Order: sequence, then C-alpha cells, then structure tokens
Amino acid sequence: MSEKEINADLLNSLALAYMGDAIYEASIRHHLLQAGSVRPNQLHREATNFVSAKAQAYIVHEMLNRKMVSDAEEIIIKRGRNAKSGTIPKNTDVQTYRYSTAFEALIGYHYLTKNDERLTQLIEISIRLIEEKKGGK
Repeated sequence: MSEKEINADLLNSLALAYMGDAIYEASIRHHLLQAGSVRPNQLHREATNFVSAKAQAYIVHEMLNRKMVSDAEEIIIKRGRNAKSGTIPKNTDVQTYRYSTAFEALIGYHYLTKNDERLTQLIEISIRLIEEKKGGK
C-alpha cells in the first residue's frame, strides 16, 4: 500500500488533534509500561493523569507560560484552541477542552510532518510537567 503524503499545514485543526490524541495516548501507554506499571486497572488510572483534557490543558498552558514552544507552534496551538468541534465536553469545561484540543493538534502536527525529534521532545516535556505537578516519581 503506497502512503499518500499528508500536508499538515492544510489540515483542519480537529484532524490534527484526532491524530495527536492517538499518538500521545500510545506514547503515554509506552511510558507507563517502561516505568513498570503493569496492572491494567493501575495503567488506566495512571494514564488518565497524563491524557485527560485537564492534564493536556495544563501542559499546553505550562509550555506557553515557560516559553517552551516556538512562534510557529504557538500558531498551531491557537488554531487548535479556536477549532469548533461541534461536541460538548462531558467531564470538563469548554476552555479546558479547547486547550486540550490545542495540545493534541500540536502533537498531531509534528507527527504528520514527521518531525520526530520535536515530537519526542514535546512528549518528554509533557511527561515531566505532569510528574512535576503530582510530586514526581
């Protein structure tokens, strides 16, 4: 099967977030398995600390406040934040949901542009920020 090139700059922010959600979740699961968390109920609970809308909104706010993103990345974040999904978040407020979408769009953008080095950096920063917040491990 030949792979069709995807131009991430032309994609809708929600499409970027759709991809970013999957990539980030898989990365967190991998991180947790590497850390030695092996019980399924424990894995799911621990993953929620990283992949919830609240956690992702926190990450993107911290990245912006600490100037950890480039100007170009900030534009992607704003595009993701301003995207209208048409769905109402269940367990969070609209602002948190929008910033969570912005984070996922940033991850999706780097994945789809094959910017693996930066993608890895952003995921590592995300993990560090959440672990700092909960007191480290």
